[in-house]
Amino acid sequence: MTVSVPAAARIGWIDGTAGASGDMLLGAVVDAGVPLALVQDGIDRFDLGITLRSESVVRAGLAATKVHVDVPRATTMRHLPEIVELLTRLDGSARDRAVATFERLARAEAKVHATSIDDVHFHEVGALDSIADVAGVCIGMDALDLAEVHCSTLSLGSGSTRGAHGPIPVPAPAVLAVLDGIAPVAAGPAPYESTTPTGAALLAEWVTAWGPMPAMRLGSTGMGAGTKDTEAVANVTRLVIGAPVVSRSVSDSASADESMIVLEANVDDLDPRVWPEAITEVMRAGAVDAWVTPIVMKKGRPAHTFSALCRPDAVDAVSAAIFASTSTIGLRRHVVEREALERSESSVEVEGHRIGVKIARRNGEVVNVSAEWDDVATASHALGRPAVDVLRAAHDLA
Repeated sequence: MTVSVPAAARIGWIDGTAGASGDMLLGAVVDAGVPLALVQDGIDRFDLGITLRSESVVRAGLAATKVHVDVPRATTMRHLPEIVELLTRLDGSARDRAVATFERLARAEAKVHATSIDDVHFHEVGALDSIADVAGVCIGMDALDLAEVHCSTLSLGSGSTRGAHGPIPVPAPAVLAVLDGIAPVAAGPAPYESTTPTGAALLAEWVTAWGPMPAMRLGSTGMGAGTKDTEAVANVTRLVIGAPVVSRSVSDSASADESMIVLEANVDDLDPRVWPEAITEVMRAGAVDAWVTPIVMKKGRPAHTFSALCRPDAVDAVSAAIFASTSTIGLRRHVVEREALERSESSVEVEGHRIGVKIARRNGEVVNVSAEWDDVATASHALGRPAVDVLRAAHDLA
């Protein structure tokens, strides 16, 4: 049987054979269907005189979209706090992702140049066109609303390039620092810089899994063009979008499978007494289940992961309930497959007291019996018998 997921739970796969840069990723999301006007509206909030325009081009015989970023002449060298101040003018997830992307770049540059994050001068990635690329890609990816983003092994290139301080070996040190411990990489077929620090940081921020294209029902494909047209490789970054499918053999009488969405958030600043009510509100919003897991975050801070399981058509309502009931400012989404057993409800009597029971079957065979605990507790108090005895009696009768 093949189980498919509705379009509301779409996933994406990025083909990094030719590497990735900010403008290539921006071209890919626009070519995949994100209106350029939507991206331009977000960029206009910076009031920096940046203009975007798209062009249909051909790279190694393949049609693609090249997004040009026209900027006024400027010599400003920005630090991270100044860039963050600009990016906070964006909305919601796009803002948070764009800020996180530049923070990744700052950490990488600080490591490469043996300095602090706040002292990093963003010569290359702080230029107006790179600010536009990061913000534009984050606006576009947020609009696509993909539950998962996969990416192939990423080609980094070889040789050398020039930066603000002179020649830089390829792969660029900042690219290696950004992707360290995160992505599978290779030199790739091109003897030049295939992946830029901006492209690496965007992928590190958005990609949820690395590897071959996952099984999916195809929807749309975006082709973002790089500047060069070379015989070494089709210089495009591809973004393939579709609905995930899970294939496995099951008998016709087996219990039904269904694709679900898990929403997760790490929270370290919420009063723990709020969690029970948060779970209640999320369940009311349409979650099938919700739970809290203790974790330890960076710098040894105690925290919790809040998780909710819901059907694809309830994602928006459940997400809204999580944001309203907790202090999180971001959510992760994962597509999972759930096997739900056939269930029926009944009741039994233990010494004159009604106790509800749920019976679960798989392939027609009873595999689990569960008594309603509130009924068990009530009968236990009324009869003066231990709750474990009442529970056992209810199970035996069921």
